[in-house]
Amino acid sequence: MFGIGMTEMLLILAIALIVVGPKKLPELAKSMGRAFGEFKRATSELKESFEKDTGLQDIKNNLYNSTKKELDQVVLNIPERVENPLDPPTPDSMKTAGETHLEEQTSKEKKPSHA
Repeated sequence: MFGIGMTEMLLILAIALIVVGPKKLPELAKSMGRAFGEFKRATSELKESFEKDTGLQDIKNNLYNSTKKELDQVVLNIPERVENPLDPPTPDSMKTAGETHLEEQTSKEKKPSHA
């Protein structure tokens, strides 16, 4: 365990017994055991977090790549949808959206209803 043999472990235990004393040694061992257990738990949670982040990064990359492909297709189709910029504008193309809406409303009001 950790490259420490039985002789080294006994030596460390004897020094701890002399330094801490026989009454506090069990408390120290208990608290050290809890600390190691908490450390182990924290490292496993961190490992799980990294694994989740890696999975989220894969999802993010897939989403980015698929969105980029779709946007590239849209960009490639734009020239087909745009009018020729050298053609002179027609009066209808120069109207604002508000003017077009107003004309539609007035044309509806002028039509007699067939009731």
